[in-house]
Amino acid sequence: MATNGGAWQIGDREGGVLAGRWWQWALSAPEDRSPVSDTTGEHAGWQQPDDLWFLAGTYGGRVVRRCEVPSDRPLFFPVLNIQHTKLYSRKPLKLDVAEAKAFLNGAPLDLREFTAPPFPVGLRTHLAWGIWAGTAPLIPGQYVLEVKGATTDGFRVDTTYHLTAVAV
Repeated sequence: MATNGGAWQIGDREGGVLAGRWWQWALSAPEDRSPVSDTTGEHAGWQQPDDLWFLAGTYGGRVVRRCEVPSDRPLFFPVLNIQHTKLYSRKPLKLDVAEAKAFLNGAPLDLREFTAPPFPVGLRTHLAWGIWAGTAPLIPGQYVLEVKGATTDGFRVDTTYHLTAVAV
């Protein structure tokens, strides 16, 4: 199913599971290859799953990344998110959101709030919450994805992805 990045309908349960999988993916990378700390898009392909393509969030601030994505997989990514071990809190923490937006080629994307079921990272159980977006698979071509978010305490993200969807 190829589209121009149309809505990908994600249910609450599926979204929560994807959020947990995203965190497992993001936390699995060594720091020198982390898609989250990457400022160029060089490490966007780090151990991507076969059924979808994760795009990384950031640790805050402005980032511009360029990368290729396969045209046969939906995209899934955070606007704002947080994770912690179950030892820290037995309930998922949430951020106080002041702003959350995502645009694909200027068109707004639907955002959803998902809470991940408990998931393992190493020997610890983690919990996670976030505001997430996804798109159906993109037809081959060039795209600009803009992600902007802010919390009430001043944390901000401003990420621009220059995506090239390639036929596989």
